[in-house]
Amino acid sequence: MSQNYTGSNSPLITTEPYKEFPANRYVESVSDSLQFDESEKNGEIQPFLNDETPPTLSVADAIAQMLVNLGVGYAFGVAGGAMASLWGALSNSNIEVLNFRHEAGAAFAATEAYFANNRPTVVFTTAGPGITNALTGLFAARGEGAKVILLSACTSAPQRGRWAIQETSTYTLPSGGIFTPGALFNYAITIESAAQLPQIFRKLALALAQPGGFVAHLSIPTAVQTSLVEDIALPQLDVTPFPMTASKEAIAKSVKLLSSGPFAIWVGFGARDAAAEILQLAEKTGAAVISSPRGKGIFPEDHPQFVGVTGLGGHASVLTYMEEQPPLRTLVLGTRLGEPTSFWSSALVPKGGFVHVDIDPEVPGVAYPHVETFAVRSDIKAFVEELLQQLPDAPHSTTLSLPRPEHKAIEPASDVDYPVRPEVLMAAIQKIIVEGSDAIVMAECGNSFTWSTHLLQFAQANRYRVSTGVGAMGHAVTGVLGAALANNSKAVGIVGDGAMLMNNEISTAVKYKIPAIWIVLNDARYNMCHQGMKILGLKGADATLPPTNFAMIARGMGAEAIVVVRESDIEAALEQAIASTVPFLIDVVIDADRPAPSGGRNKSLAAQGVKSSSAKSAAKQVSFPMV
Repeated sequence: MSQNYTGSNSPLITTEPYKEFPANRYVESVSDSLQFDESEKNGEIQPFLNDETPPTLSVADAIAQMLVNLGVGYAFGVAGGAMASLWGALSNSNIEVLNFRHEAGAAFAATEAYFANNRPTVVFTTAGPGITNALTGLFAARGEGAKVILLSACTSAPQRGRWAIQETSTYTLPSGGIFTPGALFNYAITIESAAQLPQIFRKLALALAQPGGFVAHLSIPTAVQTSLVEDIALPQLDVTPFPMTASKEAIAKSVKLLSSGPFAIWVGFGARDAAAEILQLAEKTGAAVISSPRGKGIFPEDHPQFVGVTGLGGHASVLTYMEEQPPLRTLVLGTRLGEPTSFWSSALVPKGGFVHVDIDPEVPGVAYPHVETFAVRSDIKAFVEELLQQLPDAPHSTTLSLPRPEHKAIEPASDVDYPVRPEVLMAAIQKIIVEGSDAIVMAECGNSFTWSTHLLQFAQANRYRVSTGVGAMGHAVTGVLGAALANNSKAVGIVGDGAMLMNNEISTAVKYKIPAIWIVLNDARYNMCHQGMKILGLKGADATLPPTNFAMIARGMGAEAIVVVRESDIEAALEQAIASTVPFLIDVVIDADRPAPSGGRNKSLAAQGVKSSSAKSAAKQVSFPMV
């Protein structure tokens, strides 16, 4: 997983008996890997008996308090009878519990809450469908690199295999991958006894302290939730943080490679905590800077050394730069260089290859296995700080005039400024939301992603969020609640009508007074699919939707809402939304036939075997969903 880690502003955690823990403790990076046994040998973990443990403390209560001790501030989920005791324990703890309308939405919100404040979050579900409903959001959490703990209920041992209500056991669900570690969960266990809690707590604490994402699943049988914690020793952790830094040899070789000729910097989401250092490095060396879609804003997009965004929704200016002023090498910081970032295009490969820095040793060299790559495992911030000390300044005479991201002038509206052109909407969002507020902006997958990534410009890190690898519909629609809540400010979701119909949490936002804003691109289509099929010349597939009045739906749930059908009304609607103190939806009727600005996606599809039925169609390119 690419460079995704707990921020360096988090203080040290020293764990104590759960009864005595303060509510607001964080965790911090401590080592390069989870070596639990080695930690025990070094004396870092000292189990002890707590004679003051109340004999009436239940497992559910103990779990809730342990989560508080680990720095968890929010729990998102949907309750149910099988986990009633756990739900009650969470609700009576210092954790803020939010009951959502769907478990997937809860998991998306938990993911975005983590990225908004760098504190681990909890998702809670009941048995059976509660777990399976949450899996898509947890899949996204793992892919994005969040720190999220799933608490689920399962059927108690005596009732398994006897057709219990929503039975959750090996009789009804596969054990591998859901109740055991694997591709979905870094750590997973079923708690059958209170005696397991010390070991589980120890593993969670150490894992959350590591750089990178961490998604865990604790499955607690209904009967175990109410069992008592008696004569149980909990671990005392005194964890000393130390950052993951590259060796002196790796730094020296990186300096040598990058000093041998002009280099570019390719910034990814994993570099989000090193924005200031990357800016210094670019200005010191004169390097051109490009970014992944998730990396937007880490390097200021209004800076003269910023060339553009790569991949889905990206800019042709990047290819122009690589063709006309190619660097000898590219320093890759915290991006996997996967399909959404690079389309695996050979045009983005410099002659001398990559110096690829990431906390995950399995990332460098995977996207481009044939390209010479010097891999460095390190925290991005620490690595760039070393480069700043050792790389020479670039002579001013070598500074190049770099191409800039293309932005076509918007033609004046006709007398009838209906329907709204997406590019006009994005210009208004740039002015009112991006430049006129400090709101976090999230873009849903689909054409919302490509329009936003291509046309919006950010000068600060951690203000723009998109999901690339998973790209699930409903991520931004529901994740916007977690971002607004954890950041304690406005958050804006730029979403499509298809995603809004699939999974929204307007009712939840109203209940908890979360200042979320939805800007719905309403075109009565799954338009990325519609445009993509049309351009590929594939006929017969129907991607249309019945027209929907989302403003009416939102008002029916208690939110404020407005319909915008004319371009002249956009800015006033955005200003009204920003000024509102309650959840707000803007239903924008857009021109469905404006082609989305995503030229590279069809080339990628063609490479994977999807062929256009005509040469004319092949000459045009728009975005199209993942395959």
